[in-house]
Amino acid sequence: MISKTNIIGLMSGSSLDGIDLVDVDFWNDGKWHFEIVAKDNVDYDETWRKNLADAFYYDQNQLKDIDYKYGALLGKTTRQFIDKYNLHPEIVASHGHTIFHRPQEHYTLQIGDGQALADECGVTVINDFRTEDVLKGGQGAPLVPIGDKLLFADYPICLNIGGIANVSYDVDGQRIAYDICIANQALNYLASRVETMRASSLQYDRDGLIARSGTVDNQLLTTLNNHPFYSQKYPKSLGREFFEKNIKPLLEKRDDVADMMATFVEHIAVQIATSIADVETCHGASLQMLITGGGAKNKYLVERIQAHTHHRVVVPSDDIIDYKEALVFALLGLLRNRNEINVLHSVTGAPSDSSSGKIYYPNCF
Repeated sequence: MISKTNIIGLMSGSSLDGIDLVDVDFWNDGKWHFEIVAKDNVDYDETWRKNLADAFYYDQNQLKDIDYKYGALLGKTTRQFIDKYNLHPEIVASHGHTIFHRPQEHYTLQIGDGQALADECGVTVINDFRTEDVLKGGQGAPLVPIGDKLLFADYPICLNIGGIANVSYDVDGQRIAYDICIANQALNYLASRVETMRASSLQYDRDGLIARSGTVDNQLLTTLNNHPFYSQKYPKSLGREFFEKNIKPLLEKRDDVADMMATFVEHIAVQIATSIADVETCHGASLQMLITGGGAKNKYLVERIQAHTHHRVVVPSDDIIDYKEALVFALLGLLRNRNEINVLHSVTGAPSDSSSGKIYYPNCF
């Protein structure tokens, strides 16, 4: 009988849409398989949403404080998840929440203190999956492609659209991946500027309805598409720094939110289509492209992507859309616990692969 390993994966994305938790059974019969046992999403309250957004501007002492408090929050949330579904995980694998990502400075920061998390939930924790690769000179991102290769190999192209859109596929037998462009970071920022009848702002553009109602501003679209980042060769990655410096200034002084949304959706679709235009096919046949992340639920965005690419867009079940990243971080934790490779240098540009992640054991259980 093949034994299974049960792991909880935690993910918090740059779009600030809450904590994703997924409990997964993994087993291997020559290749990796998984079954999602339980899943949940816990929204941030307004205080935590503001704290995580503002942490980009914090000093060192403030960052140390929020690192610990956020780790405790993750631990309490995980404990509630375990109790709610009567789970028995061997490991909790946590991505944390990215505050800075500056690989060119050999620096990346995902808060969520591992010891605080472990003490609160009572389970061994593995986190900090990016730092080792960044210190080697890699991008430390994206990390999901190892999951694309091991768990979703039936799809030649895997696209994830969260706060940042990224893609992975094979080139000459090696997995490559890179960040394409800012996505929901910008769309959610624009949605937050829409005042509702209750005088509260929106968190996101449901189904892309606001964007669909707008008109593309071709001048803005050209400006967005002409940024030098898009002509850089992989490996390459993005962080909030790119949004703050290059995207937000183009949007914040304008009031035509629907038109800006329509334009940015078109920008995302164009950049995605351009990035996969040269993916090798057999006799020009189209390939299946799996789309996950919050952007997969933006129907207008998905339509625009399909309009720009000859590859066939595949939108999976909600479980995979919503929890794929948390699922893959559970896999990264599993591989790290087995001292197996979980970060691919072909993706990050580091000189070698890594089995990355720091391990913390609970003191209180």
